[in-house]
Parts: sequence; structure tokens; C-alpha cells
Amino acid sequence: MPMDRRNFFARATEALGALLAAGLGLPAAFYLLSPGRRNASAWVDAAGLSQLSPRVPEEVTLRRTRLDGWKIVSEKSTAWIVKLSDTDIVAFSPQCTHLGCAYHFDEKKHEFVCPCHTSNFSLEGKVLTGPAPRPLDRFEVKVENGRVLIGALVAGANPPSKG
Repeated sequence: MPMDRRNFFARATEALGALLAAGLGLPAAFYLLSPGRRNASAWVDAAGLSQLSPRVPEEVTLRRTRLDGWKIVSEKSTAWIVKLSDTDIVAFSPQCTHLGCAYHFDEKKHEFVCPCHTSNFSLEGKVLTGPAPRPLDRFEVKVENGRVLIGALVAGANPPSKG
């Protein structure tokens, strides 16, 4: 049966609609259903081991590059590094575990103090006083070639027990 003009335009319109739907739908489906690029745990050079004094906290500024879905973001942050001994180095997140306020190191008390809600923390990050529900959050730390490297934040990490 020969195709008349009306059927030809109907089929052509349907084909064009299918092409447009595929052209827009397939990339959208891929974007929504595919997993984003994974963010590998990146280590950031924070300080030289020789510049850290024993049991004296040092606030360091870090520049981290992280992957947010498909977008690469460079952000500036800080961390508190404490050299507890020659082999034990910790790095704390700069936010109090109570409400996320910034805390500071009080040299007279020799402890971390959050002025907003009076939480105090030891050099090991343990809660001494205040409403803070848990110790200070820690970053992963490793030492390579005399440099202190800071990794991912480990929220809720308890200080290691000495015993």
C-alpha cells in the first residue's frame, strides 16, 4: 500500500519526536543514574615535623582539592596539630563537637576552649568540661619524609587510650 502524504508527515513527526526524546533523555538518564566520580582520600601537606614543639598545639592552614560530584572544588581550611610525643601526632578539626563553633587554645589553661558554650578539651581532644557530647573530631595523620600529612576527617573518633 503506497504511503500518502498525510501518513508520511505523521511518521516523520513521530520519528523527529523520538530523536528529540532520545537526544535529551539519554544524557539526562546517564547523569541521574550514573555514580559520580569517586573522591579518593587525598593527603595534604600540613607542616614540617621539626617545626612542631612537643605538646604545643599549632593551628595550620590547609588548601584541599576535593571532588563534589563532577565539580572540582579547592577550599581553604584549618586544623589543629598537636605533637603529643615523637611518634604520636594528632590533628583536630577546628570545630567544637557541641554546635560547631570555632575554638582556640588557651596557653594559660593549656587546653582548647570553646568560648560560645564553655566546652573545654585536653591536648588529646578529650572533653574536660561543658556541653560537648564527644571528643574533638580528628583527621587521619601520617608522617612522610619529615612532613606531617593530613587526610580525611574521622568524625567522632575517640582518642587512643594509653594503657
